[in-house]
Order: sequence, then structure tokens, then C-alpha cells
Amino acid sequence: MSLIPSHFGGRRTNVFDPVSLDIWDPFDGFFKSALASVPAETSAFANARIDWKETPQAHVFKADLPGLKKDEVKVEVEEGRILQISGERSKEQEEKNDKWHLVERSRGKFLRRFRLPENAKTDQVKACLENGVLTVTIPKEEEKKPEVKPVEISG
Repeated sequence: MSLIPSHFGGRRTNVFDPVSLDIWDPFDGFFKSALASVPAETSAFANARIDWKETPQAHVFKADLPGLKKDEVKVEVEEGRILQISGERSKEQEEKNDKWHLVERSRGKFLRRFRLPENAKTDQVKACLENGVLTVTIPKEEEKKPEVKPVEISG
């Protein structure tokens, strides 16, 4: 399998990975004019960082969502085994006499979608938001071992 260097954090990613940043996108640049009008404060939070690991028992997703409450985050499983994690960090209430010197914290909406493999039990998804980390656990179907039947040899 070929690995291609990535410009994202100096890590290498696999072009065949369904969530890789190196996947060729035929529509790359197609929506740039539409996104030009989106304020930077919205797009800064748009790419919530999410880890996806597979254990022998489950698929586990972890997202860093500091400062968000559980009612500001939505976890859904759509038809076709699509896991969707979305939410919004609202802009802070500004008082009339406030004078901001620096605004670096991300805010705005985010949305991430993942196609789950066939072994994911999408009817048993669990989600937990603790200390700013969202953990979504999706149990896996038990791997069915092929049944081996001995064949009697005549003769």
C-alpha cells in the first residue's frame, strides 16, 4: 500500500483511508467562491479533530470538544451506516462596554461524517461527553468463524 506524505502535521496518511486528508477530491476548489463569504470565526471550529480506533470489540471515536455542553453536540447514525457528529460553539455574549484585545478560541459549527464498516452494530451506539472529550462507542458484530465439517473418506 502506498503512503503519501501529508502537509497536515507532518504525518503520513494512506490515500486509501476513508477519512484521510489526502483523498483526491474532484470537487476541490468548486465551492471556494461559496465559502469565501463564510466568516473565519465559523470555519475555525469547522474541522473538529476526531480519532477513530478499532478494538476487537468496538469502533471508538474520540473528539476534543472543550467547553461544549452535551446539549450543544449531536451524534446521529444515518441510513447507510453513516455516523454524523455535529455541534456548535456559540459566540460569547458581548457587553456594551467590553473591549476585546484578542479572540483565539474557536467558535461556530462543526460537522464530521464517517462511513461505518459492515461489522458496526449501529443500533447499539453509545456516546459520552466528559471533560471536553466526546467518546462514541459502536460495538462490533462477532466475527463469524467459518464452520469446518470433516468429510469422511470412503474406500
